[in-house]
Amino acid sequence: MGCAASTEPGFDPARPYELHPDVALRPEPFGALAYHYGNRRLTFLRSPELVQLVTELGDHESVAASMAALGVATERRPALERALASLAKSEVVRPRSDGAVRAG
Repeated sequence: MGCAASTEPGFDPARPYELHPDVALRPEPFGALAYHYGNRRLTFLRSPELVQLVTELGDHESVAASMAALGVATERRPALERALASLAKSEVVRPRSDGAVRAG
């Protein structure tokens, strides 16, 4: 796991996150486009690995657990945590307030 300095303030990989319900993902060869219908932001997800992680965040009790379940290499985790922190700042992903894991 990355150190606290590697992520945006307020982003905690030990917490559960999910794709914001107002966000639609459109798969692209480079990863995906994320469009937020609420704030009208268009965001590029620049890797298929990040797209899969964002899509499956709600299935696990934390970001760290999501990465472990997807088999993300330890050396890749800090970069993905920074990407997720940026996506949280853009409201593409959000903390799950209830903490419940989505039924698969």
